[in-house]
Amino acid sequence: MAQEQIQIQAQKQQLVQRLSQQQMLQVKLLEMPLTELEESVNAELDDNPALESGEGEPDEMGTDESVEHADDDFDTQQEREERQDALDSALERMRSDDDLPTYDSRQQRNNAEYEEIVYGDTTSFIDKLNEQVGERELTDRQRDILEYLIGSLDDDGLLRKDLGSISDELAIYHGIDATTQELEEVLQLLQDFDPAGIGARTLQECLLLQVDRKVENGEWDRDGHLYKYVRTILASHFDAFTKKHWDKIQSSLSLSDLQVETLQREIRKLNPKPGSSMGETQGRNIQQITPDFIIDTDDDGTITFSLNHGNLPELHVSPTFNDMLAAYRDNKAGMNRQAKEALLYAKEKVDKAQGFIEAVKQRRHTLQVTMKAIIDIQRKFFQDGDEADLKPMILKDVADRTGLDISTISRVSNIKYAQTRWGTFPLRFFFTDSYTTEDGEEMSTRKIKLALKEAISKENKRKPLSDDALAKVMKEKGFPIARRTVAKYREQLGLPVARLRKE
Repeated sequence: MAQEQIQIQAQKQQLVQRLSQQQMLQVKLLEMPLTELEESVNAELDDNPALESGEGEPDEMGTDESVEHADDDFDTQQEREERQDALDSALERMRSDDDLPTYDSRQQRNNAEYEEIVYGDTTSFIDKLNEQVGERELTDRQRDILEYLIGSLDDDGLLRKDLGSISDELAIYHGIDATTQELEEVLQLLQDFDPAGIGARTLQECLLLQVDRKVENGEWDRDGHLYKYVRTILASHFDAFTKKHWDKIQSSLSLSDLQVETLQREIRKLNPKPGSSMGETQGRNIQQITPDFIIDTDDDGTITFSLNHGNLPELHVSPTFNDMLAAYRDNKAGMNRQAKEALLYAKEKVDKAQGFIEAVKQRRHTLQVTMKAIIDIQRKFFQDGDEADLKPMILKDVADRTGLDISTISRVSNIKYAQTRWGTFPLRFFFTDSYTTEDGEEMSTRKIKLALKEAISKENKRKPLSDDALAKVMKEKGFPIARRTVAKYREQLGLPVARLRKE
């Protein structure tokens, strides 16, 4: 009786441990973006001979999420023969060794070397910037913020997000409470990286950074006419420059025709897209975003979405291993030691394959219910694409709708993207805090900031509005926020006080 209890306890402990490992696998796959998941699936296919890709049982991966395959019968047959050879080799080793066999995955193709041959340099400009991070003397906090800023750059190498939004994202997703002033200081470190112009927030700032770098490198003389004229044009006549009103610029600066030609030639040497200069325009060494969700909005406002399956194959357990297990189970009575070891080996691989398939299915289900909840809350934005229509939404709101943990929603929302009719956005874009007025009305802080930014952009630059005056303007616009709230949001937007905005 005592021995039976010990066995039951051992079985329970083993079950709990296995469930824990399965949960960890599900969490790991859930955090992965699509491209990383594809690599993980391929690695698992190489490592586990009981896991196969291609046509399997109809319900194993779910009929709703099936993906198209280009595998023909020859490839499937060849793959099965290779796996059968691996199984035979393992069983042969087992008959001459007392230890249980371990599947040898060292013969798998070296994907990194293969891709290097086919595609050339696979390093993105983001990777090259991160290499420069390692060359600087930074605190851990500076390094974390700097790497996040680098990850927020667009394909041109520019930072299109405002620092206020980045401050919010760092607080929500990484637990880093950084002010816009601190972000500004770290951004200046990034703008000192190569190539010049990287990390700029506007085209104007991008070009000015390159002009200043020419002086720092000794290419141009700080006191020379070339530097002074180019910088004046970009700093004080940028609107005329972008509209190619060179006659106005020439008249304003009293330039000769030859001087204008020289300045135009030098300005054309500046790069408006410094990120592109760090890699070829073709191939895979420029940063690319692969959306995990494809969201379609019809003209009548109907919204549908699907998961992007990319190159994910359909997975199933190898029939060879299933047949082997069945054959051994039917002959348990006369099973010798070698046969029992073979059964244990096959069962271990089959269990692992089934667990991986289940984890992939669970990932798909979690992504589906999370995206559905986000669309339900932010339906107006997906219909018209107006950022101001984004409602206040935090992780808990989506967790409550889906019945999932907040930590699970956080993992889904991190480094995953949704392709919409209005562009491709990171999932965290759809999350925004709320502001409650004195009357108890809840408003989206993002909508308030957009309205505030618009009010400042339309002010008379000779008489810019004070924070008190902006509070009155915001109230007239339907956003009754206090002066201190105006100051807070203005700082988060990276906009200076009135006296510094005066022209």
